[in-house]
Amino acid sequence: MNILLESMPWHAAAGGAVIGVAVALLLFLNGRVAGISGIVGGLFRMQKGDISWRVAFIAGLVLSVAMWKLFWVMPEIKIETGYGMLALAGLLVGYGTRLGSGCTSGHGVCGLSRRSPRSIAATVVFMTMGFLTVFLIRHVGVF
Repeated sequence: MNILLESMPWHAAAGGAVIGVAVALLLFLNGRVAGISGIVGGLFRMQKGDISWRVAFIAGLVLSVAMWKLFWVMPEIKIETGYGMLALAGLLVGYGTRLGSGCTSGHGVCGLSRRSPRSIAATVVFMTMGFLTVFLIRHVGVF
């Protein structure tokens, strides 16, 4: 299955709308920002009364993939790098998340909608480095 040929624009629009509604509900009903790194990180602090909503949020992320698989065919994922490079990439993302005081969901989705200057700067850096990384890998042959 070629995702570029068979994906529908409404999939992206519906996904964006669901993310927007979920983020707004979490903020308005719980007063929480939907930053995934902060939500997961909070699980390790083990503060009483602060665990159940975090577990429910993470479970919802996982269950949404299972629900998608019930109704649509998932595209085949082809990873052309070794486990060492994947582990290094994961560590770098984790380090950058801590260094930037948040992740793309916290800064890019929630922070931009709140017009946070710190989140605008962080998102510009995330996107620029993402573009640069793809360019280097595809056209220069780095990695």
